[in-house]
Amino acid sequence: MDICVVGTGYVGLVTGACLADIGNRVICVDVDKEKINKLKKGIIPIYELGLKDLVKRNQKRKRLAFTTDLREGLKKSTIIFIAVGTPPKQDGGADLTYVENVARQISQYMTSYKLIVEKSTVPVETGAWVKHTVSVNNRHKVKFDVASNPEFLREGQAINDFMHPDRIVIGVGSKKAEELLVKLYSPLRAPMVITDIKSAEIIKHASNSFLAMKISFINAISNICEKAGADVEKVAEGMGLDKRIGRAFLDAGVGFGGFCFPKDLAAFIKIAEKLDYNFALLKEVEKINEFQKKLLVNKIKDNLWIVKGKTIGILGLSFKPNTDDIRFAPSLDIIRLLRDEGANIKVFDPQAMNKAREVLKKVKFCKNPYEVARNADCLVIVTEWNEFKKLDLKKIKKLLKQPLIVDGRNIYNPKALKKAGFKYICMGKS
Repeated sequence: MDICVVGTGYVGLVTGACLADIGNRVICVDVDKEKINKLKKGIIPIYELGLKDLVKRNQKRKRLAFTTDLREGLKKSTIIFIAVGTPPKQDGGADLTYVENVARQISQYMTSYKLIVEKSTVPVETGAWVKHTVSVNNRHKVKFDVASNPEFLREGQAINDFMHPDRIVIGVGSKKAEELLVKLYSPLRAPMVITDIKSAEIIKHASNSFLAMKISFINAISNICEKAGADVEKVAEGMGLDKRIGRAFLDAGVGFGGFCFPKDLAAFIKIAEKLDYNFALLKEVEKINEFQKKLLVNKIKDNLWIVKGKTIGILGLSFKPNTDDIRFAPSLDIIRLLRDEGANIKVFDPQAMNKAREVLKKVKFCKNPYEVARNADCLVIVTEWNEFKKLDLKKIKKLLKQPLIVDGRNIYNPKALKKAGFKYICMGKS
């Protein structure tokens, strides 16, 4: 099939490359000329496992192309995916400016039937507004359909998630739109949820908000475990074996980050407010998540006594492992809070250093974890990279001024660390 994907961020680029890999002809469009020029040369602007090879392979097979010209993309395609950014506004709602702009341009340029698909995460009723926008600006009076096809891609595992999805959600308003999308996704042989557009839009926000709630729930439990002298990991194991609950997203720590959970949670709260419903449960999820970052800083302060003038090493800047994404990463707030206390900060991350340099000032960027530990008063684990789990802890102990590790992700065994002579502080267990 002939596909156009508008937007080459995490969602758009992975979607375009994967659709090409299952046999479609895909053209990706973006207004960022520098990004498009790099993509044409096979230079990937984001770190996502396997994406570089996927893009190069499909470029070589002439199934994947990049352009800044939306007219070119529309001319060659029947299905148009809108995968542009929907950044949060100050009130927590989603800024749909880019979505509206693309919808208007599509309506002005299209000269034959198009299926316009929301791929970006958008509030319920956005599909109706896209349809209205296209109708008002439909210069050539051509037929079109609008559909919602939310993505459920995890950064670091996005390609696997696309190729082996738990489900594919398709929100449509016509039989033709349904048939086109069912045909498009049939090679993936995954369960399909066919529904109306508004239900599909809510499925996305409801899913991410529920997962965020699971994380905040186990973080609240971890605080109770700590006060009671229990082990949150054993509690999570006992809960997770119940098939109704499941073990996923029950890892206590410093909270969630990234561009999906915080943004979608805030947007869903705002959506509920507009529909005259006070989603107090999700507001509490936000509060718990913010509390966890302050809790980690307090653990550092409690074990250093005076933070001002001390050197604190931070391992992990990305919001999760296997990505370079630092958007809404807990590390940024933790570093800011420690800087406000007068601490000197040293940092390392396997992939996110370049992006971190753009936003973090007055911190020392180190070449490896051992340079971070050298002469530091405390070593803090913020992201659970596998590299950090395999550190030479004997070497780390010699490099630190004092053998203090504050682990915000519970990557080590407390008994083993204490036996090795460390003062080891973690989350939800003693």
